[in-house]
Amino acid sequence: MINSVDTRSVARHVEDAEHRAMPHRLYTLIFPMDNVRSRVLLGMKKRGFGCNKYNGFGGKVEADETIDEGAIRELNEESGLLATRVDKQGLLLFYFEDNPVAMEVHVYLASEYTGDVVETDEMRPEWFGIHEMPFAKMWADDERWWPYVLRGEKFVGRFWFKADQITITREELSRVESLSF
Repeated sequence: MINSVDTRSVARHVEDAEHRAMPHRLYTLIFPMDNVRSRVLLGMKKRGFGCNKYNGFGGKVEADETIDEGAIRELNEESGLLATRVDKQGLLLFYFEDNPVAMEVHVYLASEYTGDVVETDEMRPEWFGIHEMPFAKMWADDERWWPYVLRGEKFVGRFWFKADQITITREELSRVESLSF
């Protein structure tokens, strides 16, 4: 749903007036964590937006679900895992110079899940050590906010990208006490 007044959106709490006026689309990004082995499951995106990049699992939040439900659904659809516990870790807002719609991305960690990891039409899952992330094959912003995840800190980030979807022209990133707005 593209809607600047979607009641599930929290962007209005962290954006300036100019960016609050933009339409927003809600997304989720969820990272299954294996805390015993200090590793995280990433997926190599096989098609669509972000193709050929490693990322967490996620996508658009459907109109009839909460943001948490969207994260759990997307993880299951893209990896075969069903999260039984999710913790919201961050909020990311992305602005692309060739797109009038802002991306509002809610970042989660899944420390408890069931099922078997499977490759899907969209993603090829692969485990990585939490300190051995393949940042050269990920979105440019990931390397900037991943340290917050490692420290167990909640964060809010805003990133402005050129049309090439690689070059960051501006960024704001900070630790927050809470993601409850």
